Amino acid sequence: MNILPELSKYSQTFPHPSNATEEGIVAYGGDLNPNRVLAGYRNGIFPWYNESDNDPILWWSPNPRFVLDLNDLHIPKSLKKIIKKNIFEIKFNTNFTQVMIECANSYREDQDGTWIGPEMIESYSQIHSLGFAHSFEAYFDGELIGGGYGIALGDIFCGESMFTKKNDASKVAFISLAQRLKQNGFKYIDSQIHTDHLERFGAKDISRDKYLQLVKNSLENFKEF
Repeated sequence: MNILPELSKYSQTFPHPSNATEEGIVAYGGDLNPNRVLAGYRNGIFPWYNESDNDPILWWSPNPRFVLDLNDLHIPKSLKKIIKKNIFEIKFNTNFTQVMIECANSYREDQDGTWIGPEMIESYSQIHSLGFAHSFEAYFDGELIGGGYGIALGDIFCGESMFTKKNDASKVAFISLAQRLKQNGFKYIDSQIHTDHLERFGAKDISRDKYLQLVKNSLENFKEF
């Protein structure tokens, strides 16, 4: 049985993900200082916890990991038709914090509440200002009605959350994101854990060890978002 370590307040060093619990928890505690959060991503680790319940910050590295190889991107025929209609205006990085707020307020059948609280929004907004976190956005009649956000790590985009207020808005925004990433030399989108949404686009489970190798390689292959 693994004893879950508590992170030091003064160090950004993480335990190795191979020491994670069966659920994928590597450690707890610490804070969401942008430097610590980015250090986590560079080690294949991300924060995920229920801030509203005053839970401690939990740091995760699940096994398996759910990843989309951009060479395997699949766009369903029905979605291609919608994309051709140009119903939505797609933008990037114009309204990052609002995208996070919309994701936090988005209802999900399989979740009670949200892990995206004020501390998370503040931290990732700071990471956005540093140039590492990015949003992809869909607009209809000038209103933000879909999109999501994540962190660019070398040639990997670590997707965090998406929302939609109109059918297919987030899907079209996601495809635009994937196409932009591939055009700019990115290789993968990390979805962290399985979702039916990403499976439809070609994402697959890979082992934690394989993902950690992808991260190691990505740090030597920086790409501009």
